[in-house]
Amino acid sequence: MKTRLFKIFAFTLVFIGLNATAQTRYIDDVFDSVTVTSDVVYGQNVTILPMLQQQPPAVAPLLFDIYEPKNDSLTDRPVIILIHTGSFLPAVLNGQPTGSKTDNSVVENCMRWAKKGYVAVAMSYRQGWNATSPSQTVRTATILQAAYRGIHDAKAMVRHLRKTADVDGNPYGIDDSRIVVGGQGTGGYLSMGYSTLDTISELLIYPKFWDTSDSLPQNHVPLIAPNFGLSMDTVFGYGNLDGSDTAYYPANFPPFNFPVNMLWNIGNNPSYSNDINMVFNLGGTLADLSWLDGNQVPHVSFHCENDPFAAIDEGVIIVPTTGDIVIPDVVGSRIANHYNTKWGNNSGFNSPGLNDTLTQMSNSYNSNWNNSLNDGSLVYDGLYVFDTPAPSSSPNAFGQMPYHESAPWDWWDLTTYGMMAEAINGVPGQTSPAFWEANSLLGSPNSGSDSIPMLYLDTIHNYLNPRMYEVLNLGASTGIDMNEIIEKTTQVYPNPAKDNLNIVSYAKLINSVEVYNLSGQKVLSKKVNATTTRINTNSLSKGVYIVDIKSKVSSVKKKVIIE
Repeated sequence: MKTRLFKIFAFTLVFIGLNATAQTRYIDDVFDSVTVTSDVVYGQNVTILPMLQQQPPAVAPLLFDIYEPKNDSLTDRPVIILIHTGSFLPAVLNGQPTGSKTDNSVVENCMRWAKKGYVAVAMSYRQGWNATSPSQTVRTATILQAAYRGIHDAKAMVRHLRKTADVDGNPYGIDDSRIVVGGQGTGGYLSMGYSTLDTISELLIYPKFWDTSDSLPQNHVPLIAPNFGLSMDTVFGYGNLDGSDTAYYPANFPPFNFPVNMLWNIGNNPSYSNDINMVFNLGGTLADLSWLDGNQVPHVSFHCENDPFAAIDEGVIIVPTTGDIVIPDVVGSRIANHYNTKWGNNSGFNSPGLNDTLTQMSNSYNSNWNNSLNDGSLVYDGLYVFDTPAPSSSPNAFGQMPYHESAPWDWWDLTTYGMMAEAINGVPGQTSPAFWEANSLLGSPNSGSDSIPMLYLDTIHNYLNPRMYEVLNLGASTGIDMNEIIEKTTQVYPNPAKDNLNIVSYAKLINSVEVYNLSGQKVLSKKVNATTTRINTNSLSKGVYIVDIKSKVSSVKKKVIIE
């Protein structure tokens, strides 16, 4: 029964502990209004999107929207950069209702963070790849190259923010020593790649990342080459790992065979660092396990147990609209979290021992994972799994079969999407806007309104935000540390008490409770391994006592009166 209840209701639970008393910046909503500045340019770079219409690559601006708490007096605020989903193609053209920095869930996420005191950034990135090629080699090559460009753009976004803080008067009031990068869906691929792709050798894994279609091995070429090595004075290739150099695609070089050298990458603000403090992903996968090592930033993952497009453990990435394989042998959030935990990457939020209700439920679910990688001693903190309800076994009105959810936090306006999809993808006389509306709900049955997706976002924020608070050491910037939060979220009632005393700790697991009289003598003690307990006080005389509530990392003392 407990497992079944978790599957159905886990997404509705919220992290209630830190709401018990005073509002804590970065944890609670401390602002009512948000200032949004849209379509700010953070750089420019070469996009291949025009090539899908037989046009040459072109230089295009890179844009972001920035969300700030209105009337905030602080001028050194941490930054959260959010990368949208979209399968590296524009919304609707990608066969999906989502795919831009103005997706409903992206806006909602950024609004929520700004109300908590963060500066939130919704960034765009370059799109374009050959999703419909009959050749898996072409599909794999072009999506890997699209991901490489997306990682470059995310790093350029970070460098731009540091540049604004350094020479532009810090117009957004950021603390550029505290930056988090996260992504939804395709953006999750980019955030995971951002933190893990750190050596050129990781791009040259043979034969996985090579074009091996030629029968002669000497003619095999890497799918992504930062530098083709064809010139001593000009970089020919896809650009370095950070995208901070200027690179060209050489003339008469396959597969594009441009007649002249073609500008391929522009290094935006190359003198600034693109280091970050933490990443998170909502869906998404990692291209190869070798990209993970023990020297990477903390990483929080959210993933659907039965994600049909990006496996939570190991599997393949497929094209949502065609079902074709794009990248084989990818690593999902659960395996990534296993190694991030095992190698200590997540110690920034593991060490404090967060133990709220969501953490307990998530860790309990993760401990049931029966996989050979689970050595029995690891607590998979940092991974929240949504075990969504099974899809309907009945076809919709158009004969299409539903499938498992992959992004239950997304939603869209059905009418608008239906009309746009019909205009772009419709078959005259055979389809209608209603067909495309129904089609969009096959794997997202609750996305016609925001009510249930909002509950998923509640869970995401209430699980993620305390971990960001720890990793970024935000207690130091707010003057409120974790001990103070534990103090504020530990309750003892009734007070005065007669027969029983209830003790609740919303932030940490209680290990023991000790009761002392005013002479310092211990008069009662109890071992506990829960967040709530009850003490029978019938053996105590009337008077004032001190109750010492201990966790592994704290000791909270409360004065109580026994009547």
